[in-house]
Amino acid sequence: MTKSLSKKNIWEIFSRFSKITPEPKGELEYTSPYTLLVAVVLSAQSTDVGVNKATKKLFAIAKTPGEMVKIGENKIIENIRTIGLYKNKAKNIINLSQKLLDDFGGEVPKTHIELESLPGVGRKTANVVLSMAFGIPTIAVDTHVFRVSNRTGLAIGKNVEEVEEKLIKRLPEKYFFHAHHWLILHGRYTCKARNPLCLECVISDLCPSKIN
Repeated sequence: MTKSLSKKNIWEIFSRFSKITPEPKGELEYTSPYTLLVAVVLSAQSTDVGVNKATKKLFAIAKTPGEMVKIGENKIIENIRTIGLYKNKAKNIINLSQKLLDDFGGEVPKTHIELESLPGVGRKTANVVLSMAFGIPTIAVDTHVFRVSNRTGLAIGKNVEEVEEKLIKRLPEKYFFHAHHWLILHGRYTCKARNPLCLECVISDLCPSKIN
């Protein structure tokens, strides 16, 4: 069983990440809290590259809740059919856009409870929006963050909620804001699900799961 990392090693991991990528960014393309929200909803079980390709077309014709409702579900489907679950996602985009208009004056809300009241928006999506759109420190645990947290011993948990809770407790305040993106990038490009690139990993000497 993987051992939990010491506080000293946690600091060292994020110190190294910060030196390599001082200002990590998400890879989804957006221009406002609303377009970010739509992009994150579309990103479920899809790649950021695929989502960006679809939203480039979609946002050219609709980039506000009112415009999205006006073009309708079928027009959204036309522009996002290249990504997975596009029919359900189109329905969610219409419904969340209408709810934003009805309940929030067309603005994206800034609390977990309000965001999670929107169709198609769960805790992970809410966390991403709060962090990236509004600069509110949160940890969105996706498949990459979950894997890296468990492999390294940074936050060992059986489910997303457990890992998120432990990350919030264990992450150094100095590095908290960027931690989500560092962990995603590390999981996406180095600590891969299959064939992790341990020989190229900048924290392999601190990782209890490294493959020699």
